[in-house]
Amino acid sequence: MSDFEQNPFADPTTANPFADPSVQSATRTQAPQNAEFNPFAAQNTTQVAGATQPAAARPPNPQPAVMQPTEAPPAYTASPAQNVNTDDLQKRQEELERKAAELQRKEQEMRAGTYNARQNNWPPLPKFFPIGPCFYQDFEVDIPAEFQRIVKTIYYLWGFYTIVLMLNLLGSLAYFIAAPAERKSSAGTQFGMSILFLILFTPCAFICWYRPVYKAFRSDSSFNFFMFFFVFFFQFCVNVIQAVGIDGWGYCGWIVGLGMVGTNPAVGAIMLIIALFFTLTAVAVMVLLIRVHRLYRNTGASFEKAQAEFASGVMSNKNVQNAAATAATSAVRNSMQPQGDNKY
Repeated sequence: MSDFEQNPFADPTTANPFADPSVQSATRTQAPQNAEFNPFAAQNTTQVAGATQPAAARPPNPQPAVMQPTEAPPAYTASPAQNVNTDDLQKRQEELERKAAELQRKEQEMRAGTYNARQNNWPPLPKFFPIGPCFYQDFEVDIPAEFQRIVKTIYYLWGFYTIVLMLNLLGSLAYFIAAPAERKSSAGTQFGMSILFLILFTPCAFICWYRPVYKAFRSDSSFNFFMFFFVFFFQFCVNVIQAVGIDGWGYCGWIVGLGMVGTNPAVGAIMLIIALFFTLTAVAVMVLLIRVHRLYRNTGASFEKAQAEFASGVMSNKNVQNAAATAATSAVRNSMQPQGDNKY
């Protein structure tokens, strides 16, 4: 047993394992104290290969961290598509605002129950005028897209023909003023006839051949096509007579214009210009007549279809129906009345 077991009051160092000389010599040798680390003490030094070197003594970096471009970028130039015209933008904005206001107004009228989608809008007369528009006309709504161009062309031809009739009236007035004494009577007659033809042909041309072709392309009506062909061919004949210009017939044509050149060159020149306008009108009428006829034949229409449309249109007319009902009622009543006694 150890000494601790034999004598508990014995010297404890006698059996102390740390009393060994080698352990005590090791404990006497003190390890060097680690210096307190200060990160701000070496701001200008760097550690290179285990040695401290000042930052000023470092070799320069051969390449920067961010590569510099070798060439400067080209100067910015706006393309033509980017050159926006502020005036165009302003006009478009005003147009959009106008359309928005128009749509809002129509919506309010529809809610109030006072808006008519097909209200007459031609001729475009002011609201204070005592007579309102007589027809409804809208090419984009009524006419198919492939036929809008030719219908508009016929409409413009009617406008051109109206202007020519006005010029014919002015030319006839100049002819009446400048005509020699022996031709005053015929010149006066021609001036009066020119007034009558202006008043008569302007509305008749619109109603008799422009409106039929408009309704024909609007509803693909064979009856309106045939009506247009008949009246438009008659219009061509009238334009030929107008271009010829017989004295006293009311037209400043080639004959009366050439006859007036020797007497008054200025008035004769005016009349010849009007005769040229009548000639151009006749040519345009014939060209458009042929074009419309080709379009009509390509649709597969026929005269029988026009007759069927006319019959259905007549029979669906309320006035015709009332007249037929009245005639049938009268016939039945007459047949039911007893006849008088025969005396013989």
